[in-house]
Amino acid sequence: MAQFGLPALHGLLIWWFGTVLILFLDGLPRATFRWSMAGATVLLAGAVYGLIVSAADTGVAGAYIAFTCGVAIWGWLEISFYMGYVTGPRTRHCEHGCGGWRHFGHAIQASLYHEIAVLALAALVLSLTWNSPNHVGTWTFTVLWWMHQSARLNVFLGVSNLNADFLPDHLTHLRGFFRSAPMNLLFPFSVTLSTIGAVLLGQQALAHTADGFHTVGYTLVTTMMVLAILEHWFLILPLSVTRIWNGLWQWTLFSRGAGDKTPAIDQGPLPRRATIGGRP
Repeated sequence: MAQFGLPALHGLLIWWFGTVLILFLDGLPRATFRWSMAGATVLLAGAVYGLIVSAADTGVAGAYIAFTCGVAIWGWLEISFYMGYVTGPRTRHCEHGCGGWRHFGHAIQASLYHEIAVLALAALVLSLTWNSPNHVGTWTFTVLWWMHQSARLNVFLGVSNLNADFLPDHLTHLRGFFRSAPMNLLFPFSVTLSTIGAVLLGQQALAHTADGFHTVGYTLVTTMMVLAILEHWFLILPLSVTRIWNGLWQWTLFSRGAGDKTPAIDQGPLPRRATIGGRP
């Protein structure tokens, strides 16, 4: 069991610590953001280097390094967005009555630069591992990207739990692009396809028990997929259940208790919180 338990625990801790760190840093005064962003960029450079070094490593250590680097690269995208450095040209929510494809276009504008940065780093990750035997970092980045986009679309179309407290003040214009609803038609397809993906990944981990690299690699990626699916379910579960889940993150809001926060640009419907994993 240790061959599955240890990588699963590693994936869980990386996911939890990364989410907590981003939420905590994003709640600090804006004067600290440049230092947080500088540190994240140094970490990004280290993660890219780690991905290069581990690309040819088919040992257990290579799987752990590649996975951790994939998460760190995604973490830079998250922190750069939620601190307001790489967002989009639209900085206000839609006027009353805006809907349909026009409203969807405005939502894309609100995170356009972020989405371009995702594509650029995805191309970088793919190019660094294309002709190499270790693709764990690429799998990890792909899972995070897939679940991230799925969560954003579901929140845009409508879910019941939007967790307004977790969105930073300087991004309150995003409130206008999230809809409160019991569920939407995309959600069952998102969860079903993702669950099938998680099962297939888990089967690969079980099928390579004699190969430490593949066992660890597939277990790490499966863990990240399962956590992202779990986060999807907490978008629609009853609030009484969701409050228990939110207790994992609520204490990070203490960092917002003091400091110079930029006033909200606009007010609107409820937002969603940031994360390292599958949340929007």
